[in-house]
This record gives sequence, C-alpha cells and structure tokens, in this order.
Amino acid sequence: MLNGKNILITGGTGSFGKKFVQIVLDTYEPEKLIVLSRDELKQFEMSQKWGDREYPCMRYMLGDVRDRERLRRAFQGVDYVIHAAALKQVPSSEYNPEECIKTNVIGATNVIAAALENNVKRVVALSTDKACNPINLYGATKLCSDKLFVSGNVYSGFDKDTRFSVVRYGNVLGSRGSVVPFFKERAATGVLPITDPRMTRFWITLDQGVHFVMKVLEIGAGAEIFVPKIPSMKITDLATAIAPECKQETVGIRPGEKVHESLIGEDDGRNTTEYDECYVIRQARRGIDRGPALEGGKACPEGFKYTSDRNPDQLSVEELREILAQIEDDVSIERARWSMKDVPK
Repeated sequence: MLNGKNILITGGTGSFGKKFVQIVLDTYEPEKLIVLSRDELKQFEMSQKWGDREYPCMRYMLGDVRDRERLRRAFQGVDYVIHAAALKQVPSSEYNPEECIKTNVIGATNVIAAALENNVKRVVALSTDKACNPINLYGATKLCSDKLFVSGNVYSGFDKDTRFSVVRYGNVLGSRGSVVPFFKERAATGVLPITDPRMTRFWITLDQGVHFVMKVLEIGAGAEIFVPKIPSMKITDLATAIAPECKQETVGIRPGEKVHESLIGEDDGRNTTEYDECYVIRQARRGIDRGPALEGGKACPEGFKYTSDRNPDQLSVEELREILAQIEDDVSIERARWSMKDVPK
C-alpha cells in the first residue's frame, strides 16, 4: 500500500511517530517518508538512526501545525498524511488553554486546508479517549479536532480524492508521558502514588496503535471515527505488575481527570457499527456519510457505550507483566540497533 508513495507524519518525533517510521521502513519502500515537527533536537536524533544515506526516502522538515503556509509547502506531492501532532498533557493544557487550542484546534484546521489544497489522498488524524464526553480542555480540543476532520469530507466534496478519517484509542502503554515510566522511577522510593484505586484505563501498545492506523489508512472511506477493540486495566493492577513490593498510596484524583475513560459515549453509540476488531462511528449527516468502510458488521444496541470499567476485556496482573516485559525487550533491541550504527565496519 505504501510502496512508492509519499507519506508525511505531523508530530513525527513523538513516540507514535518513531514507531510509525520504524514499521514503515521495515515493511514498505516509500518514495518519501517525511517527518514534520518543531523540535530540531529530536529530528537530529532520529536522523542519526534513520539517516538519508541508509534510508534515501527519509525527509526531516521543521514546522508547526499552527503555521498553515508551512503545511501548504510540506504537503506538496504528499499522498498520505498521519496527523499525530498535539499538545497532550492534561495539567499543562489546563494552565495554558490558548496554546492547547492553537495547536489542537487551529492546527487541525490548517492540516485540513493544506491537505485539500494539495489534493492529499488520505488523512488519518489521531484522537484520544479523552475526546469522548470531555471534562478537561485537552479532551475538548481533541473533540473539536475530531469534528473538524469528519466535516473536512464536506469541503472535499465528491470531485477530489481527499478523505479524512479519525482513529480514537486509549493510553499507549509505555509511551513517553505514560504512567509506566513514572511508576518505574517512583518504585525506587518504595511508594507508588495512586490517584484513585477505582481508576481504570484503556491501553494499547505502540505497535498495535501504528498497525491499526495503517489499516485505517488503507480502508477508510472518509468521515468515520475508528475505535479499536482494546483491553482495559486497573491502575492498581498496573502498579502491582511494575513494583509488587511497593506500597500504593492514594493521593486523590487530579483536576480534569476521570475515574473511568470512555471511547464511545451512549449518544455516539447510536451511530456505531461493531466489527470483529473495531467499532466504527459514522456521522449520518448529509454530505458527510460516504458509506461503510468495511463490509458486514452489526449496529450496536440501544444504550451501547464503550467504557474502560465495563469493557469485558480486562488485563490481569500477569498479562500486564508479560506486555511490559515485551515492551522492555523491544526497547532493548532498539537500543542495540542504535549502538551498532557506531561500530566500525
């Protein structure tokens, strides 16, 4: 699917972007794979691992999704765009609301405009469980972003190739900024802070997230929100899996934080179709709905909602340990690959 194509990922130096680049380079032979981000140091670090000598398709472009003119230039000749750039920290967004809006909402409008002007074939935007029934600013901005990308299909009309789809999933296990590295760091103190012992969360690995996005890139008809079927876990079970010897101390829930997360609310459930591996929310509005992206499926029942506490797929402590061990092995392999680049041949 991606052989000979030009692909661009915004926010490409983040955890998702790096894993996306790795999987694409290992699996396909794109014409160009463009990493667009505003962090020159992270781009330099990525270029040391995936340089244009060993990987001639790689391109690194400095730019911010707030800058529409830069996006117009960056999207020239691009076939597929993965929009991963966002401000994602809940406390930071609460304290800096205007900055969060500029990146997550205005940035989304800029990506849509640049994609339409350059007739990009497919755009897949990354969302979050916090966009469903949001109670914090970050979630509210991502809900706005979801709505913008769905409505972007109206602007493309039926005379252009551009199609916009959204992927919404939960927390990424082990990614930069997740609770896993925080717990590992705090384990040395003998005490792990737990905001609320009842707390549950959806979880997905980086590999799973990337492969799901690539599948949506292939099948998306436009105007859908794709939600993968993923497991949930208790925060107390994660703490036990990481450091069973540590005491767990309840410190209280933070402003803007939920006890349980939701990927599909009851109101969206009316427009949701269930498939074997995912749910698809379709917007039944004139000029937007382009028909189902997948064959088959069944409409979700009245009152359906997809929440982390009622999810039938719950990870046990043992399963969490296995997943964390696999992630640690993957990180060790990547570190070894990195160090081998400096070994004289």
